[in-house]
Amino acid sequence: MKIDFAAAAKIISEQDNILILCHDHPDGDTLGSGFALCRALTAMGKKARVECADKIPQKYSYMYEGLKKEEFTPQFIMCVDVADKKLLGAMEEKYGDKINLCIDHHGSNRLFAEKTCLDFSAAANAENIYRVIKELGAEITKEIADCIYTGLTTDTGCFRYANVTAQTHIIAAEMISLGADAAEINRVMFETKSKSYVALERMALDSMEMHCGEKIALVCLTQDMFKESGADESDVDGIASIPRQIEGVLAGATIRERKDGKFKVSLRTHAPVNASEICGVLGGGGHSRAAGCEIDAPLESAKKLLLDTMIKYFNENSLV
Repeated sequence: MKIDFAAAAKIISEQDNILILCHDHPDGDTLGSGFALCRALTAMGKKARVECADKIPQKYSYMYEGLKKEEFTPQFIMCVDVADKKLLGAMEEKYGDKINLCIDHHGSNRLFAEKTCLDFSAAANAENIYRVIKELGAEITKEIADCIYTGLTTDTGCFRYANVTAQTHIIAAEMISLGADAAEINRVMFETKSKSYVALERMALDSMEMHCGEKIALVCLTQDMFKESGADESDVDGIASIPRQIEGVLAGATIRERKDGKFKVSLRTHAPVNASEICGVLGGGGHSRAAGCEIDAPLESAKKLLLDTMIKYFNENSLV
């Protein structure tokens, strides 16, 4: 059942012992959404905590600094920035069919939760969390502002992507006025790379393949690359945007081997290519310019399946 922001806030206000779930391989938007809401709820005197199936990258540690991790048996389970219960990763089996409320901004949301608060016009789910917190009447502290701003800037490529609206900038400006450290957050998110990450990025570039008259760029990340570079598997979001940055490329795909042998696909596109439609064919989804899916096959088979799907899309839409 779809509900609006006022209804979502009313439901949350009546609950306690609230578990907030983020999607696997967490990014700034799911974490910013989760910790912003968690901080608002704890300030209201409620018990709440954030959980994620995968390790939270160190660069996001400021979101939970000083936030006590409450121990309780969940009475109300919700998820943020999660379009499909399978994106809960290792937590899907335990919680996938027990989600009371989902707050999301993906047009591909599977409506798997008991109730869903969805606005896919929002550039980042942090916009939706901002609206829920406002409906709750909770104060937006500097710490909450940092979380919301992080969600906004990371899901919009530092406000460069086509998903950005006037409302995105208005909310970001309010967060800055409330103390969000925009300059430092953007420096950490977009201008800071570890030596191991740079080594991994070089390997990714070396693996690049061009297809469809160089309108498709594909890079691969294998477990061997992670071991050789020493890079942290939880902190490679930046690589997904690299293939799309090449002049003339309409679709940039990154295929990353997970420890279980499956491959995670991150697809970034320029108009008129719809990333969500391509990933939807492979059981995934997302946004028109950024989407993902998972392929359970050996590397060469996974690459072939992905490329065949993309090339078919290009042919059907007269893009070659």
